[in-house]
Amino acid sequence: MQEQPDLIAKAYTALEQSVFYFQNRPIGTVAACDPDVESLNYDQCFIRDFVSSALVFLIRGQNEIVQNFLEKTLRLQVKERQFDFFQPGFGLMPASFKVTTENGEQILKADFGDRAIGRVTPVDSSLWWLIMLRAYVKATGDIGLAHRPDFQRGIRLILDLCLVSRFDIYPTLLVPDGACMIDRRLGIAGHPLEIQSLFYAALRSAQELFLVNEENKSFLQAVNTRLVPLARHIREEYWLDNYRLNEIYRYRVEEYGEEALNQYNIYSESIPFDWLSKWLPPTGGYLAGNLGPSQLDCRFFTLGNLMAIIADLASVPQSQAIMELITYRWDDLVAEMPLKLCYPALDDREWQLLTGCDPKNRAWSYHNGGSWPVLLWMFVAAAIKTGREELAHQAIEIAEQRLLVDGWPEYYDGKNGRLIGKEARKFQTWTITGYLLAKELMAKPDALKLISFLD
Repeated sequence: MQEQPDLIAKAYTALEQSVFYFQNRPIGTVAACDPDVESLNYDQCFIRDFVSSALVFLIRGQNEIVQNFLEKTLRLQVKERQFDFFQPGFGLMPASFKVTTENGEQILKADFGDRAIGRVTPVDSSLWWLIMLRAYVKATGDIGLAHRPDFQRGIRLILDLCLVSRFDIYPTLLVPDGACMIDRRLGIAGHPLEIQSLFYAALRSAQELFLVNEENKSFLQAVNTRLVPLARHIREEYWLDNYRLNEIYRYRVEEYGEEALNQYNIYSESIPFDWLSKWLPPTGGYLAGNLGPSQLDCRFFTLGNLMAIIADLASVPQSQAIMELITYRWDDLVAEMPLKLCYPALDDREWQLLTGCDPKNRAWSYHNGGSWPVLLWMFVAAAIKTGREELAHQAIEIAEQRLLVDGWPEYYDGKNGRLIGKEARKFQTWTITGYLLAKELMAKPDALKLISFLD
């Protein structure tokens, strides 16, 4: 393994090489700088990818690039209602953007999912943008940026998109499959945990960033009204531990009325009780991946659970129980490269039906049970938040043994995360910044305030 100072220095060098410019000003980081593979859309800056880069820059006082990013992506937000239903929705932030040249002038070209594989709308981009804006304000004290009329309008447009009247009766946010980090079909359409955790964090961010005035009054009221039922719904209905498992096992079905215990009409045959009863630790638990009519997705989704801890969506006891589960099932979830995006993987007929036979998402690869080093920073943040710093140290040490040697891959394959991803890009920027941010958070735990909601 490289000496730590050398490893960190090389990571920062790689990060600097990923920065790109618009009109001679730094504006973002490309997704990957792999010299051996065609760039495709990896030469763009993805909003979700830039989060860890932005936090590293803010912690180091390099605020200009984050401010430029926030200002330019705000200009790319859809500001006009579209009557062409094949155009992005009103208020939507792009999934990614790139700098191109037209008639000798630089312009920014945005992708709202209309050119992505599967043509899926990036629901998480708008939520991450709000979270990043708050992080910028917390790091710099520049509340004036967020209070500018264009930023206040941008926040309102995002909330209008998320809080619009809808058919759904739950406080959660309804989205299509592939609308988040898992941007290919994986059977998470509906109310996936990842989106709910980001939705909660984005609402809390907006709550802090809004000016109290007549224009924002109804939006602030809507945010305040939504936060409590959203947290209660996730904490009560998504939670899985041994006690809850026993309750579900004894559920009656086809219940009607307000007193029904099995409100979602979940059939016991759909729950993998044999696996769950063995896998769940005696004192641990986690938030299930999704919930809906006759559906309880019992897969463990790492990003949603970690962000639930970081944003205080999970209660204090639940946060401790999630970390206890990860500790108990370390070989499954951390193994030889932190951390599994989801567990367990879909395989056989289930893989065929839920992924549409997606070869990239075969079992234990990519989104379907692959290991993503970018999740390292979220794990470290959750470990600091719960007072489990020793787990953060262990995860970082595992990552340090391989990331530089392997060329900073996008993801790893295999049940134990031993294989570099079959189609993984190398010099993936959020892999680099996931490691750097983890190191920065360990060195400066107070920086957790940028992403968390500490009292």
